[in-house]
Amino acid sequence: MRRLQEEFRASERRVCGLMDVPRTTYRYCSCRDDSWLRERLLDLAREKPRFGYRRLHVLLQREEIVVNHKKVQRVYSELGLAVKRTRRKRLQRVLQPRFPLTAPNQEWSIDFASDVTAGGQRFRVLSVIDCFTKQSLVLETAASFPSRRVTRALERAVTERGKPQAIRCDNGPELTSRHILAWSIERRIDLLHIQPGKPTQNAYVESFHGRLRDECLNVSWFWNLFDARQKISAWQRDYNFDRPHSSLSYRSPEEFARLWRLSSPSYSADRAEGQPPQGDPDGLRFAPALTRLPLGPKTIFQEGEERKQITL
Repeated sequence: MRRLQEEFRASERRVCGLMDVPRTTYRYCSCRDDSWLRERLLDLAREKPRFGYRRLHVLLQREEIVVNHKKVQRVYSELGLAVKRTRRKRLQRVLQPRFPLTAPNQEWSIDFASDVTAGGQRFRVLSVIDCFTKQSLVLETAASFPSRRVTRALERAVTERGKPQAIRCDNGPELTSRHILAWSIERRIDLLHIQPGKPTQNAYVESFHGRLRDECLNVSWFWNLFDARQKISAWQRDYNFDRPHSSLSYRSPEEFARLWRLSSPSYSADRAEGQPPQGDPDGLRFAPALTRLPLGPKTIFQEGEERKQITL
């Protein structure tokens, strides 16, 4: 206000009228004395330099000093005692559109679960599933999983099942290291990292971990790491071959994959090898979709020496 008066050579009445501010408000001077509170807050801040105004207000209350927390906050801010917090820099991921899956090996999901043995030893479980057939491709148990061990497990799965077009994963250090990035580029496999703090973007493996924890980890007593590997491997075999899956019309994942292969005569194990290169980190697009297996009843015929009728 005073600056406007000096710049435009206007009276106080004129400036207050233009700013729509009552002159009594402009002339008001507070008579309150907060010097005692300032001194006490400075003393407490020297003793507890990492305390905010709320904790300092609690300390004042313990000294039987009656003061409103909003007044403490105002004086605390005027003194410049606010605690500076260093926020962790997070990698920003751009959400990629998720295309409908129509064939195996189009997308795999990878994640980690953890548990503890009876002796207190913590261990981790590496899970890799096929998002289309819901098959558990890898379920490996170890005390730790550096990136080289993760790529070894993925190599075994690629040798047995064929190469996927993309692998969806979170932003853990094992899955963002230079080693696994170089491995994916060499293999021409897209790494689809989800956005930080949004595990629902990797929902298939999260749902699988829910079943793993509910049906295996929470109901089993693991004496040691060797015992955990045996019991988790046994549950993986039961999950793939016997357990009915609701999203697969209550078929087991292996049964669903077998019926899909029978309904697609042109399908072969190296079908993914013939797709366009998918290793471009900037593209991250899927190859053309293959034929989807219908979940409803359907009658087909298998070619061979005998004409065999199969009902899906």
